[in-house]
Amino acid sequence: MDKKDIVSFGYEELLLEMERIGEKPFRGKQIYSWLHEKLAEEFSQMTNLSVALREKLEAMYEIKKISMAARRISKKDPTEKFLFELGDGSMIESVLMKYDYGNSVCISSQVGCRMGCRFCASAIGGFERNLTPSEMLGQIYRIQKLTGERVSNVVVMGTGEPLDNYDNFLKFVKMLSDSHGLHISQRNITASTCGIVPNIRRLAKEGLQITLALSLHASNQEKREELMPIAKKYELSEVMAACDYYFKETGRRPTFEYSLVKGVNDGAKDVKELVSLLLERNCHLNLIPVNPVKERDFERPDRKNALALKNKLEKNGINVTIRRERGSDIDGACGQLRRRYADAKKEK
Repeated sequence: MDKKDIVSFGYEELLLEMERIGEKPFRGKQIYSWLHEKLAEEFSQMTNLSVALREKLEAMYEIKKISMAARRISKKDPTEKFLFELGDGSMIESVLMKYDYGNSVCISSQVGCRMGCRFCASAIGGFERNLTPSEMLGQIYRIQKLTGERVSNVVVMGTGEPLDNYDNFLKFVKMLSDSHGLHISQRNITASTCGIVPNIRRLAKEGLQITLALSLHASNQEKREELMPIAKKYELSEVMAACDYYFKETGRRPTFEYSLVKGVNDGAKDVKELVSLLLERNCHLNLIPVNPVKERDFERPDRKNALALKNKLEKNGINVTIRRERGSDIDGACGQLRRRYADAKKEK
């Protein structure tokens, strides 16, 4: 009999599950607290449960293991990169970024990615599988245990497309923000999507208060298709309309992520088109000088040019920032550390 993934049970689900196996519902409350507040990794640690119940749980359920394969600490800024190995040997990445306002963790939502964005290391090697809610939560729990520090903000911007793993992602958000767990405010949770239109609209109706970050990366349809294969399925006009709908339904203004690629999307025409695209929208534009990936030939614009572009946008009424680079000395960008690990393994 395959063991059930007990960490992926929501609070109410776990209470019902305990009743189903002949236990009192309050046992579910105790177990949920051990898993999601005390971050227990073994049933044997649950000392307020009887030995018989612990043995029963051990026989029927599993606490999925997430083991640290590598940890890199930046010498430039308070950033740490983690490479985790899952129970089936799959590798995923997470990043801890420390700020004055609290600690932010960037997690992965899939093993690999099927979106194929040309400037991203995550898609090299393709898609392997979706992560379960427990595997998404586990990245945060493991980092808290390894560092001894509380996480207050979570961004789902690591490897994978969260809206391509919709049901597991939705459950993860609800469990992460549940008062019986870490109880991280939904307003402190951000999810990045490359623009899966039906699921943006679906997410808008879920009654959540998370921030939606759209990977825009181009100011027109043609250029977006060159950089992002998903754009061939969903037109830019459709994607922008879906973001407008998300704002209308949730009151949460979207963030537009824009990777600056030298000579590709950083020209005067791009600025003009961005102004036209965003001026009438309640949104924030995040400029991200692209991280060089050895398998790609993209270059980032220099700091001076990036600032000049930002200033032009601001003068035209666009709410814009240049994202501060973090972890550049530790393969901080999405997919880089995992990719390096895979390459090293092949060479052995």
